Amino acid sequence: MTHKRPIWAEISRSRLLHNYRYLRRLAGADAELLAVVKADAYGHGLAGCARALAAEGARWFGVTCVEEATALRAVCPDASILAMSGPWIGEGEAIVDHRLTTVVWDPAHLDQLAAGARRGGGSERVPVHLEIDTGMSRQGVQLRDLAPILDRFGPEAPLRLEAVMTHFHSPEGAAATAEQMERFAAAVETIVGYGLRPTYLSAGSSADLLDKSTGELTALAQKHGARRMFRGGLALYGYSPRGTASDDLEPVLAWKSRVTSLRTIDAGTTAGYGATFQAQRPTRLALLPVGYADGLNRGLSNRGCVLVRGQRAPVAGRISMDQTMVDVTDIPGVTVGDEVALIGEQNGERVTAGGMAQLRGTIAYEVLCNIAGRVPRAMVD
Repeated sequence: MTHKRPIWAEISRSRLLHNYRYLRRLAGADAELLAVVKADAYGHGLAGCARALAAEGARWFGVTCVEEATALRAVCPDASILAMSGPWIGEGEAIVDHRLTTVVWDPAHLDQLAAGARRGGGSERVPVHLEIDTGMSRQGVQLRDLAPILDRFGPEAPLRLEAVMTHFHSPEGAAATAEQMERFAAAVETIVGYGLRPTYLSAGSSADLLDKSTGELTALAQKHGARRMFRGGLALYGYSPRGTASDDLEPVLAWKSRVTSLRTIDAGTTAGYGATFQAQRPTRLALLPVGYADGLNRGLSNRGCVLVRGQRAPVAGRISMDQTMVDVTDIPGVTVGDEVALIGEQNGERVTAGGMAQLRGTIAYEVLCNIAGRVPRAMVD
């Protein structure tokens, strides 16, 4: 018999597919929805999520790099896979061999892919997604440097311009996004002026889908005979990128543990490293086998809470590397083995990655992605 630490994450297939269908409807029948599954599907498990989404009809997936892309190819042999951080030195051949698509913006990227295409010896041109820097200043070619890139896509070139894309740095800011859209439109007009006809204009994340805030780009795509591509990430997993609640999205991940030990301490007794918790009354403490090495942020010490028997139990003292104590004084009947929700629901009460993020002054993305690999994920329902 195999014995395991009582800590795990449950990934709801039904909720994941609910969110995908909802985003699919928002994107519209004429648009493509790319499912972003980078960073191990935002901590939800790449293989399980990708298989479920592919079975539901998802055709495009977005990952960070070629390493993630090749792992995904083993799971989804027929999917279109986009490596969104560009090719690194020596990856051109792997991109061709595994039938991957990559984002490009630098002549060196094109050199890598052209060399890979020549070594691969195939007759089909390698598709790429050209990123335009419209204000993020992270990836992408600036408009003034666009011409030498476009010259590389002649009729005899081994590369094919499949999509033109950009990334909005402040989707919550209408004015900033409008400026970026103007720059993107100018770049698209320049590209079309070179006689290039991309299949997709790829711009817009979960935030744009939920707010329907970039309709001008849909019109731009239609003008040039292209399709709009949205890149849905956080909303797939049940959270709004703006940190606001959405009745239409369902959190996919539930992070759970169990009570492994109980003790009662007297008033005035301290608990945890640094003695940062001092009991103000006789206090019942429950020990959980989860700590910051599992991704439970140490900044939640004396601030966060979990659910035990459907009630909130505050974190008592500092979160340790592998263990956390919670105060269950006001929760009757707690016993060793009781299930604990670090993220999830019990009897109508809910703790969320978004709530954790607010306590830490961060974002739900980070909370989910930081759940450690040693926490096993199990696809349920």
